[in-house]
Amino acid sequence: MNRVSNHKGFNLVELMIVVAIVGILASIGYPLYQDQVERTRRTDGKAKLLEVLESQERFYSANNRYTTTIANLGYAATPTPSDEGFYLVNATTCGAIALTQCVSCTATAQGAQAADGNLTIDSRNNKTPASHW
Repeated sequence: MNRVSNHKGFNLVELMIVVAIVGILASIGYPLYQDQVERTRRTDGKAKLLEVLESQERFYSANNRYTTTIANLGYAATPTPSDEGFYLVNATTCGAIALTQCVSCTATAQGAQAADGNLTIDSRNNKTPASHW
């Protein structure tokens, strides 16, 4: 008797190979995806920081000093949230330096972005952490 084999579909070994390949690709791709999402969210904080610092410079031009009260810059909330809500921006003094010479703005990471850390820039363009700028 002739045995003719009409196989249709996948056998278990082929299916396991495909599952293994998909698993390897996912284990490489997912961390890269997460890193890209963090960096994209970071731009939300940077944009709000630069906006607040620009408002600080306008305030300085009119008053010959900076302010630590964000409400003085026309924002409703202190600290003011970034557009996407991943950061809260606040202003402080630059250590022992007077507000007539320097102001520091900090974006504090919130929620899903909290593990990424805070961003800071001052009116002298000192940025921390440098790796995030």
